[in-house]
Amino acid sequence: MYDHFNRKINYLRVSVTDRCNLRCVYCMPPEGVKLMHHDDILRFHEILEVIRVAVELGVNKIRLTGGEPLVRRGIIDLVKDISTIRGIEDFSMTTNGILLDDFAVSLKEAGLQRVNISLDTLDAARYRQITRIGDLKQVLKGIDAAIDAGLQPVKLNCVIQSSPEEPDAVAVKEFATARGLEARFIYQMDLEKGIFKPVIGGEGGHCARCNRLRLTSNGLIKPCLFSNNGYSVRELGAREAILQAVAHKPASGSSSSTHRFYNIGG
Repeated sequence: MYDHFNRKINYLRVSVTDRCNLRCVYCMPPEGVKLMHHDDILRFHEILEVIRVAVELGVNKIRLTGGEPLVRRGIIDLVKDISTIRGIEDFSMTTNGILLDDFAVSLKEAGLQRVNISLDTLDAARYRQITRIGDLKQVLKGIDAAIDAGLQPVKLNCVIQSSPEEPDAVAVKEFATARGLEARFIYQMDLEKGIFKPVIGGEGGHCARCNRLRLTSNGLIKPCLFSNNGYSVRELGAREAILQAVAHKPASGSSSSTHRFYNIGG
């Protein structure tokens, strides 16, 4: 698939839940968030249908996101079913790593190829401050488990305020280098104000070569993170929703007031 700006669209990010076991300060307000109704969340068979149609249309890269994808009940079964879809060349997941020690081996056996793990600091007190409730030791155990299970390359996603030279970011980079991992630095974004920059060490934020669509956990195909447009797979059907999203994919991001990072997966 190609959009109107001759960008090849071959990447689908799939949010499987809006729920998360952390409360990161840049993702959720202190009072928490109103979660989607259970009936609004796509069932696994609906997610699989969207992915199958997307692959038929030329998508070959799938990433599972959330919320936190590992809190979705039955996630291993979904991974196993997705891995059987012929045409997927790159199958990954973004996770905060808290539950990865328990799931890494099962994810690998089910067919997941690799993981991106969120890690904004290596200071336990700072980690608790950023996530409000998180335990850094669990993430570090999750990283080790991912490496041991062969979910590689393991990439670390580190949110920064203004520079990869910030102390927390430097520590994450040194940790990644020592462990043979890849570090990606993501500037803190603001959806409503339209504030974003290209990811350092990754592809996100490079509008001129953006190749992605997003499926929200309640069934909207979003052509751009910084756009209010969304096309319902339940109302239009998977194929038409995908084609509409590609047809209306903007040249670059602007702003969005219809979703938040916790329910679209960044």
